[in-house]
Amino acid sequence: MNRTTRSSYLPAGLPIPVTEADGLSAPYWGGLRENRLLVQRCAHCGTWQFGPEWLCHRCHAFDPAWTEVEPHGRIFSWERAWHPSHAALKQHGPYVAVLVELPHAGNIRMVGNLLGDPMQAVAIGAEVEGVFEHHPTANPAFSLLQWRLRP
Repeated sequence: MNRTTRSSYLPAGLPIPVTEADGLSAPYWGGLRENRLLVQRCAHCGTWQFGPEWLCHRCHAFDPAWTEVEPHGRIFSWERAWHPSHAALKQHGPYVAVLVELPHAGNIRMVGNLLGDPMQAVAIGAEVEGVFEHHPTANPAFSLLQWRLRP
């Protein structure tokens, strides 16, 4: 199964996602460029977490490890957005934003776009898979993780 998109789902003109100045999320963004989903897991207590933090949410140990997980999950919540959240999206609505829960990674949740027909039926609990969208000609180059319903 090829989990990489060949064209961009999002229109040009949106801000390019970059890691923070302190580099906290650099492993996440670097993993996406390699078709890998990396999330944090504490080496001390085993707690999974996302978004990135310098310390564990549970035991407060520093520097949780970055662990690769399969980009599969289920829809925990969703919204069909009719009003653009950015000027570049003005002529590109509606679109579906999903909150995806990863059961194999401590039920952490990630927000993303649901690919496909923006009017498609969407159900809580539906299984989704990650799709890596690469932008190698952007400056700087970046990759995104989008979601699509699993067949």
